[in-house]
Amino acid sequence: MSVFDDVYADLTAEGDQLRAVVAALDDAAWATVTPAEGWTIATTIAHLLWTDEVAALAAVAHTPEGKEAWDEVVLKAIADPTGFVDASAFEVAESAPAELLARWDAGRAALGAALAGVEDGQKMPWFGPPMSPTSMATARFMETWAHALDVYDALGGDRPEPTDRIKQVAHLGVRTRNYSFSQNELEPPAEEFRIELTAPSGGLWVWGPDDAAQSVKGSAYDFCQLVTQRVHRDDTDLVTVGDEAEQWLTIAQAFAGPAGGGRTADGATA
Repeated sequence: MSVFDDVYADLTAEGDQLRAVVAALDDAAWATVTPAEGWTIATTIAHLLWTDEVAALAAVAHTPEGKEAWDEVVLKAIADPTGFVDASAFEVAESAPAELLARWDAGRAALGAALAGVEDGQKMPWFGPPMSPTSMATARFMETWAHALDVYDALGGDRPEPTDRIKQVAHLGVRTRNYSFSQNELEPPAEEFRIELTAPSGGLWVWGPDDAAQSVKGSAYDFCQLVTQRVHRDDTDLVTVGDEAEQWLTIAQAFAGPAGGGRTADGATA
């Protein structure tokens, strides 16, 4: 299997897991508020399906038909750059739960076909830098996993056991270190950090030189929650060496866009 195949298989499995949970809910439960302020389960699924649909459009933006559809999305984003994504999710969420599920199923299938059809070496347009199909699948995994935590917590906190699929989030979290500093108008560190994370299966995932002056060690699950801002820094087992490494953990974000408010130590949205 290729790297893309591996990432997309993880994305599919994570989506299937979340879908099974929400498909079992009655319509009233879809209105349950999640820890993300102002968002319900319906809004969360609407956001995921809408973003899958838009990512599928981006994958075919090089075609005449695809370019027209993608340009339409871009124009809407330009008109409302800070509220466009959320507004789209709330609009889609007005549909009945059964319609949301059907549309999400179709969008997930379309995304897989579209990403698989992108030629080797070609990148897709996005709201930030252009992305390869593998990078897009990784980003979609990160969002699906993070928003799934919101849904599980909204339903009482009975989260599924973590799997090694979260390495996709961990890798993205490490790669977005400099972006996190830049988003907070801070100068990114000049040197690489050493990152050592314990996988759910017990293995060790490592990034960076072993002689780095700055380091982060701890559970991959806590790290992934932190870089998706689903846990407060104080509620993790992560241990740092160096002021810059500690500063990073207070601002880390694996997602694009403005830095979020994160979570307070009691798990609420800041």
